[in-house]
Amino acid sequence: MKLSIRAFMLTSAIFMAAVVFIVGTVNLFVSGYGWMVLQMASSIYPGYDAKSTFGSVIVGTLYALLDGAVFGFVFAWLYNLLLGKKSAKKMRN
Repeated sequence: MKLSIRAFMLTSAIFMAAVVFIVGTVNLFVSGYGWMVLQMASSIYPGYDAKSTFGSVIVGTLYALLDGAVFGFVFAWLYNLLLGKKSAKKMRN
């Protein structure tokens, strides 16, 4: 069964953005919460700083949205490509 590239891309984008948004927002109210996750995000996303401001939460969320979309696209495309090769090999046997 092939994956819908568009659906997987959107799901990954929304999920990753939600994680960064929720962890970043909770960190605004509970100091230190998810600090390692936010530090990791700041090391990956250029221009994003893990400091506790709502502006940085929005910037990180937008980066995660884009990152999730790219990841979802590549994953679903590669999965479908490999699935197609497996199906073609099965048909030859």
